[in-house]
Amino acid sequence: MSRKLLAGLITGLLVTGFALLGGGVASAHSSPVSSSPENGSSIDTSPATVSITFNENLQPAYPSMTVTGPDHNLWSKGQPKVDGPTISIEVGELGPVGEYTIAYRVTSADGHPVSGKRTFTLTKAGNGTPGPRSDANAKSGGSDGGGVPLWIFIVGAVVLFGGGLAFALFGGRGKQRR
Repeated sequence: MSRKLLAGLITGLLVTGFALLGGGVASAHSSPVSSSPENGSSIDTSPATVSITFNENLQPAYPSMTVTGPDHNLWSKGQPKVDGPTISIEVGELGPVGEYTIAYRVTSADGHPVSGKRTFTLTKAGNGTPGPRSDANAKSGGSDGGGVPLWIFIVGAVVLFGGGLAFALFGGRGKQRR
């Protein structure tokens, strides 16, 4: 009877572990539906602000949004604002002609972070004043804090749980007490 129980437990742990590891990323998080300027568009005048609208309301905590120009300088000013499903940031007058990148990180309604990039091209140079270089953090030895992948924690939890369960079931049976 105990061999069948052990085999069942091991099988259950393996199935659970593979299900957790094999599961894809959930697609129920917020996703952009529009932006201003539109993604990939060409404009000839600087917008006062840039914004991205999502398919659901965003949580207002800890939004991040930057606009980086073809000169690798930051062109966004101030802090981003979340209003319902839209995140926006002030830009002011832009500078050199070329592709500008809008990078964002928001918290969706279900609490998961969502990040990405959108671009637009400025076709007529402006007279704006840029902010600091966007790669200054990398040059000063800073880090973006990428962290440890989630799957490592899942595998560790499955191994610890399985080891603890095996010890609890069979830990003291190998030795007879006198």
